[in-house]
Amino acid sequence: MSDAFPCPTCGEEIPSSSAACPHCGACENTGWNEDASRCNGLNLPDNDFDHDEFVKSEFGSSAKPSSISWLWWIVGLVTTIAFLYLLFRGF
Repeated sequence: MSDAFPCPTCGEEIPSSSAACPHCGACENTGWNEDASRCNGLNLPDNDFDHDEFVKSEFGSSAKPSSISWLWWIVGLVTTIAFLYLLFRGF
């Protein structure tokens, strides 16, 4: 017969002699009691949570640019050529 029971906070098996859950750290002082619900206190969003609306409200509605500006391609190309020149000029 096993001496373990499920943690009411995270659901993992813990020995009956433990003072706290070795997986989540819950104890009597932090809500480890017989009637604690498994997901109580996780502060999860409701089922009707709209991710797109959240992103729009947090970051605004302006769309990200779809491509890199030609200026940055030119800067990258010039930097690469300069690096290769400095690398191989001694050979």
